[in-house]
Amino acid sequence: MKTLLLGILTIVLVGIGGLVYRNATEHPLQPIACPLDALVCPDGTSVARTGPSCVFPACPPPNVSLSDVGIAFAIPTNFTEAEIPDAASIVAYALPTTASSTNEARIVIRRYLIEASSTPLATIQQTAIGGASGLPIGITHYSSTMLGNHRFTVVSMERFEGVVDTAFYLARTNDVLRFDAIDTGADWTNPSLDPLTLPAHAALQKLLTALQGG
Repeated sequence: MKTLLLGILTIVLVGIGGLVYRNATEHPLQPIACPLDALVCPDGTSVARTGPSCVFPACPPPNVSLSDVGIAFAIPTNFTEAEIPDAASIVAYALPTTASSTNEARIVIRRYLIEASSTPLATIQQTAIGGASGLPIGITHYSSTMLGNHRFTVVSMERFEGVVDTAFYLARTNDVLRFDAIDTGADWTNPSLDPLTLPAHAALQKLLTALQGG
């Protein structure tokens, strides 16, 4: 009886092995072909899908993705990460000073949650406080501009003692993002001065034009 059962088991195992071998030879594993689309990074470069799940890899530097905030951007040329100035700040970047110039150029990104009983505009007004005066910035200093795919509320935060600070507010459903361009050593008394020609302002405008997410 044992011999009979052993024989039957042997036949079954041989049969299964034959089926597995036949399936492997007739249907070999094929490499996974990912779609041909590519992810365009904020700096204009692109990355292709990789791996068995065909996911996009992270964009290489100078691209930065802040997943908890839902935005991605390219750090401006020659800017490096700097210390954040306050609790509302998410990240800050600065252009290194040189021996021949102590002028500073900084970019600061902040995030403000919109309270349940408030609005994006009210949140902007509450956080647009002049650095020199410590008072709310008047609505006459507000303007609007379109950069890339986003519309920003632009507020002239400060223009005093060589400091030119302009904030670009991006209103969203639950929060407001604020992007500051801060240049020091500027000819702030010159009525013909165009802030967008200053290093931090020019760099921030380029960053916001290619901003992804939001």
